[in-house]
Amino acid sequence: MNKTSKSDEPAPKTIAVNRKARYDYAFEDYFEAGIVLQGWEVKSLRAGKVQISDSYVLIRKGEAWLINTLITPLLSASTHIQAEPTRTRKLLLHKKELKTLIGSVERQGYTLIPLSIYWVRGHVKLKFGLAKGKKKYDKRETERDRDWQRTKQRLFKKPMHNKK
Repeated sequence: MNKTSKSDEPAPKTIAVNRKARYDYAFEDYFEAGIVLQGWEVKSLRAGKVQISDSYVLIRKGEAWLINTLITPLLSASTHIQAEPTRTRKLLLHKKELKTLIGSVERQGYTLIPLSIYWVRGHVKLKFGLAKGKKKYDKRETERDRDWQRTKQRLFKKPMHNKK
């Protein structure tokens, strides 16, 4: 009997990461969704030609949509299809997850922000978070904490000098 466990699966290969998101937003919860893509988009993703820093997820008519994601078409991708780099792409989620997201976004004022795009067993997945925007003082506090962590690492990295 040949069972595959979670530990046997290869780690997901990251295509793009939205580093700015963690600075601008405080995340409450995370979700993973599949993305409906066209052939030329998959080829571009394999080449790493994607940008998600200005993207967001919108819930419209009970469906989730990825908006403002830039996937740059390759020159050799396709000649008979007019590639639209920032088209709206549908996200694949379970109904229960959609209901949770609809409730959070409409009633509680959260925003859905993409964090990363990666490969899982040959499928493109999007990790996005349920977030609220940070105020300016929260951003300064985050920056201060990051600087302190960096300084602390430097201090512990230095060898102690032995006095003789």
